[in-house]
Amino acid sequence: MEEEIDMLLDEAKESNNGTVDHLMSSLEKIRAGKATPSMLDSVKVEAYGATSPLNQVANVNTLDAKTITVQPWDKSNLDAIATGIINANLGLNPQSNGESILINVPALTEERRREFVKKAKSEGEAAKVSVRNNRKEANDYLKKLKGEGLSEDRTKNLESVVQDLTNETIAKIDALIVKKEADIMTI
Repeated sequence: MEEEIDMLLDEAKESNNGTVDHLMSSLEKIRAGKATPSMLDSVKVEAYGATSPLNQVANVNTLDAKTITVQPWDKSNLDAIATGIINANLGLNPQSNGESILINVPALTEERRREFVKKAKSEGEAAKVSVRNNRKEANDYLKKLKGEGLSEDRTKNLESVVQDLTNETIAKIDALIVKKEADIMTI
């Protein structure tokens, strides 16, 4: 039975860590005033008769805090890349210089910043719900083990351990959201 308990706790930790990782990747996609290459992660390009992610047909870098550069590996894809960026509906205007594409990222308005903060908070709430679901699954499994002979004291102690894991993960989520909100609101 100890093996099952260890497996349960490991699984709960893994699920919570996966939730935090997913939240971090979701937050990276939310724009904060600075230009980042990850802003173009959703861009798909029609090249060589197939649809490919932008990072498979070009290097994406930042020139400065307001400019993204896209350097295609094959210059014949310049127009396809520009079209892909426009079609991604990111509100960006790509400009080709014949060698590469420059994208000036416009400054965010106060209203737009608040929208992004709301979106970040929404992502955080979704992550918290996921963590609470992980807790519920772990506690349900502990109840099943209690029915199979696990003592009531041991069950209560393990539920406390699961709750501590949940609290720890929710604190991480809150810290990520606060940091992202500060990033977004910084002009």
